[in-house]
Amino acid sequence: MVARRTRNHCYQSATLGCIVIPIAMPLLADEEADAARAAVLSGWVSQGPQVSAFEHEFATLVGAPFACAVSNCTTALQVALAALDIGPGDEVITPSHSFIATANSVRYQGATPVFVDIDPETYNIDAARAAEAITPRTRAIITVHQMGMPCDLAALTVLADRHGVPLIEDAACAAGSQIQVNGDWERIGKPHGRIACFSFHPRKVITTGEGGMLTTADPELDRRFRLLRQHGMSVPDMVRHDSPRVIFEDYLVVGYNYRMTDIQAAVGRKQLERLSELVTRRRTVAARYAELLGSFEGLRLPAEPEWARSNWQSYCVRLPNRLDQKALMQTLLDRGIATRRGIMCAHRETPYTAEKPRHKLHQSELAQDHSILLPIYAQMTEDDVTYVADALRTVLRR
Repeated sequence: MVARRTRNHCYQSATLGCIVIPIAMPLLADEEADAARAAVLSGWVSQGPQVSAFEHEFATLVGAPFACAVSNCTTALQVALAALDIGPGDEVITPSHSFIATANSVRYQGATPVFVDIDPETYNIDAARAAEAITPRTRAIITVHQMGMPCDLAALTVLADRHGVPLIEDAACAAGSQIQVNGDWERIGKPHGRIACFSFHPRKVITTGEGGMLTTADPELDRRFRLLRQHGMSVPDMVRHDSPRVIFEDYLVVGYNYRMTDIQAAVGRKQLERLSELVTRRRTVAARYAELLGSFEGLRLPAEPEWARSNWQSYCVRLPNRLDQKALMQTLLDRGIATRRGIMCAHRETPYTAEKPRHKLHQSELAQDHSILLPIYAQMTEDDVTYVADALRTVLRR
């Protein structure tokens, strides 16, 4: 949903009319528009010099030796699995409590997602449950930094190393999040597992409209990412274009068309310049929510471990179990406040209902059924945050 603020402090939606507070809003301004215009006028609008520059700047920012841009995070996850030669007969451990793209990326490769439960405090994969799910067929673990909250990488990297399986980080929501390692703060995206995958969808902290990125410390994996994203082509477009001699390319593997455009990358470079500012503002909004809602009995607020700094891509609150989640959300929408239900569980969706989980996914189901996401974005004012908190408290009191 695209919405714009108007003079009467509302956002106009094509379907809902006036929304006082949307669930999210990307911060895009003249700088991004000018960058996109310059890319269009350059004559090179597909994957090219802007993509290359965006990759370099993203890698530098997060502290990764390599970064490879792709069309979105779903394709990033599939490319990661393909680069690791994961396919039919293989199992990939992952939380069900994630957007369905996480599980779908495993299925695209013909492999089987093995769903495990979450820690109810952080909504991230429970490392102990992941350990119980490992079998001789396990070929990878996909962990998710859910809603931007860093997961327990310390425990998960030990687990992956012990069993000799690669750890892939679904960092779709986590650009700008940080984790403490040996006393130092490091950004998510610096290689902790083998590969980290990011999204630049408009619901994320920074956006290119659509788009994704893979980071790794392994040069061979990075080479394979680049081969797979562009049809398996041995010679990239820019190399062929800049060569003073005629070059004929080969097609070395069955690849995909998962390229990012230079127009998107030009916008992404400007968004990267805003990342620290955007995260700082979101953290301020999250802290204010905690002040306004923390004393309400029965309402559980999100927990940030002392070793983690979330970018607060989303702000999730657990409702008292007696409440009707959908009815409460409707009441807030009637007051002009958009919310979303708790993160979905893939095992409840039609393509995955035949997969019998190895253990109960009780915490995942509770999180979906009894949580809601509150509006959070950098442009929220003090009045906006107070309006949302006051409305939620009023509804809960009833």
